[in-house]
Amino acid sequence: MKAQKIPASELPLNPDGSVYHLNLRPDQIADTIITVGDPGRVSAVTRHFDHIEHKVRKREFHTHTGRIGRKRLTVISTGIGPDNIDIVINELDALANINFKSRTVKAKKKVLRFIRLGTSGALHPDIPVDSLVVSAYGLGFDNLMSYYAYRPDRRTAHLLKQIHAYLGARKSQVPLPYLAKGSEEMVRVLAPLGITGITATCPGFYGPQGRRLRLAPKEVLPDLLSGFRYKDHRITNFEMETSALFGLSRLLGHQAVAVNTILANRATGAFTKRYKASVRDMIVKALEMIVQLKIVELKSSLAGR
Repeated sequence: MKAQKIPASELPLNPDGSVYHLNLRPDQIADTIITVGDPGRVSAVTRHFDHIEHKVRKREFHTHTGRIGRKRLTVISTGIGPDNIDIVINELDALANINFKSRTVKAKKKVLRFIRLGTSGALHPDIPVDSLVVSAYGLGFDNLMSYYAYRPDRRTAHLLKQIHAYLGARKSQVPLPYLAKGSEEMVRVLAPLGITGITATCPGFYGPQGRRLRLAPKEVLPDLLSGFRYKDHRITNFEMETSALFGLSRLLGHQAVAVNTILANRATGAFTKRYKASVRDMIVKALEMIVQLKIVELKSSLAGR
């Protein structure tokens, strides 16, 4: 059967053949990709590289590709929020798995490895500021995955059922979330960096995360989520990208994990006094482990591809 051609309206390309938003060509990305929210954090990561091959910049999307030793890595800024993750992950997948000349999906799919290095707020007193959390799951209070045919695996669906029951018993007014699982293999490799848990993803920083300035949120989400317990699972922290990253990666057959440095503890009211140093420490520690990912046999989940 002849491969179906993707119209220009569905996959717009720039005149130089690069993908529309990211301004990247297929040869400019590695198979292992570090995502960061802040464009300024890209150079904070790549200053540890031995060599940089490409630097590309468009809007909030800044990309560097280079090497540490023999390990080729791409670092890209996503900006803030799940809507930007939708753009970044879909366009990176297109760069890897769509032939831009024929506008057809490649028969042989490439598996990308995504590692988010972000910042986050903790929900429990025992998770101090400046510590690291490795996300095993992303709990999405955004609505991104409702636009895709996303279905969690059996274990993830069972855990989500417990979360929904917990929220229902407390007559929560927030939209029921979805749950997306990170790569078990990559979580296992990076787990020594810190605490492992469920990371809640919110579609905003103020009301959605229970902050009150002049507008009062319907519900104080930190208080609500911190009470959840099921076996060894608890919701450890929240931010604005992880669930979308995990959900899209699962659907596309890629591997994803998130590491977040804790800048705020919502239970104690503490905020870091060493923001730049805390982020720098996360980068250095994570890179030491990321360059070792080649020793792990990652198994692609090709469901939905």
